[in-house]
Amino acid sequence: MNRLTVALVLAAAGGLAGTATAAPIQINGAGATFPYPIYSKWFSEYNKLHPDIQINYQSIGSGGGIRQLTNQTVFFGATDGPMTNDQIQAAGAKVLHLPTVLGAVVPIYELPGVSTPLRFSGPLLADIFLGKVTKWNDPALTAENPGVSLPAADITVVHRSDGSGTSYIWADYLAKVSPEWSKKVGVATAVNWPVGVGGKGNEGVAGLVKQTPNSIGYVELIYALQNKIPYGAVKNASGEYVRASIDAVTAAAAATEGKMPPDFRVSITNAPGKDVYPIASFTWLLLYESPSDKARSKAMVDFVKWALAEGQKFASDLGYAPLPASVVKMELAALGRIK
Repeated sequence: MNRLTVALVLAAAGGLAGTATAAPIQINGAGATFPYPIYSKWFSEYNKLHPDIQINYQSIGSGGGIRQLTNQTVFFGATDGPMTNDQIQAAGAKVLHLPTVLGAVVPIYELPGVSTPLRFSGPLLADIFLGKVTKWNDPALTAENPGVSLPAADITVVHRSDGSGTSYIWADYLAKVSPEWSKKVGVATAVNWPVGVGGKGNEGVAGLVKQTPNSIGYVELIYALQNKIPYGAVKNASGEYVRASIDAVTAAAAATEGKMPPDFRVSITNAPGKDVYPIASFTWLLLYESPSDKARSKAMVDFVKWALAEGQKFASDLGYAPLPASVVKMELAALGRIK
């Protein structure tokens, strides 16, 4: 073998070795549709910075994310409703809840001829979704919307058909403001809806409401904004009607100051404060504390650290509120538990 041939062989071997070293790490996750817009943005931006890290995410609902994590068919899950103690036990090992951003769930509606933004109290929303208020011109609705000409049309209720963290947030809020809702329906990612038709994902609910005259549903704020669907103001614990906004969700997050539990499983619906939007929540990534795949684990921890720092700047443009600094500090310490 002459020197040129040897050089070419060595160069080829070096190229192959370099290719092997640069082999990308692919990480698969699934879960909540609530944070899908910002997760998509984050995973794309992070891949630009780290081309060897490819994070794939299926927006299948919080219930599906928890199931797939538990079955270990994905490396991470995502949920808007914290796992229950039973779900954590079923996971077979310690699972860490990592808040990523905050968002708002808003009542959306399609009401031809009505351009004035509507107002809803929590008990009124509960009665609509319980099937007790069935007409748009019901006295309970007209009392909260003086001067608005509401039609004598039947209300079509639209809810989620899949296990959903958005439903969890909605039901969690209604249970706090309506004893009847708390007793008859309760709080879960999947509940027995008294009335209505179901849509899959925030996308499905938004689509159904938009194409169904006289309907009402609930979605994460960004889905209302992206689909240009009207959404109402909700009466908060201080008696003020507040429309969802970054500032109003940030005000809700302030209720956790100094009160965030070590496992990060917390509810901030119906939080106190004059400027608070009452149907707000954290959303969480779910990671096993001691996964067997250490390479993916390290890559995911590095990504989360980036999301808690640089990633937060993308939140506001997509309708989410960034995390409070105190929560970020707690999370960075918690990430040290992942080995």
